[in-house]
Amino acid sequence: MIVMPSNNTGFECGFLFGKHPGRLGHLHSVDALREPRQGVPWALDNGVFGAFTQGRPWSEEPLYTFIESYAAWKPAWVVVPDSVGNRDETLRLWEHHHPALSAFGVPLAFAAQDGMIPDDVPQDAAVVFVGGSTSWKWRNLKTWTDAFPRVHVGRVNTYRLLWMAHNAGAESCDGTGWFRGDAQQLAGLRQYLEESDRGEHPQLELL
Repeated sequence: MIVMPSNNTGFECGFLFGKHPGRLGHLHSVDALREPRQGVPWALDNGVFGAFTQGRPWSEEPLYTFIESYAAWKPAWVVVPDSVGNRDETLRLWEHHHPALSAFGVPLAFAAQDGMIPDDVPQDAAVVFVGGSTSWKWRNLKTWTDAFPRVHVGRVNTYRLLWMAHNAGAESCDGTGWFRGDAQQLAGLRQYLEESDRGEHPQLELL
């Protein structure tokens, strides 16, 4: 599983990239625009969740400005705008933004929200980004990984959650806390990378 620290390209992050080649990538967000690094796997979040948690309106302009500038740098995927916890609005937003984003020739990720089932995922989605509420996400994660070959899990910030996503079969995950939280969080990321590189598989039950 690839771990994508969100909006962090600092020294410690770079050290782990070098120590564990192919195991990490960058999840960029329109909330903190940084130029992608050539040769480093990256994906682009749409900034909806950040706006939601901060209680401010979301704007599509930063998303389109970023992808216009860096589509040629081949992101692994771009998350199509969604609505946190809202199934119907997320489906409407996919229909609204999918044509314009498809024109950039980049893989598109569909954000799964509370109440959705695999049949809700549009056929032309390259990746399923499992978002939604924390409880719903972890209770239903295996449903998504069983149904789709490429699944990304949002907001994974502890050692235990890393292994839960890994054991469920996720292709990738992201988290903002690895290099901004306490030392225990970073130690958990290091431990997960070292154990998984050795082929170890601690068995942790899903919530």
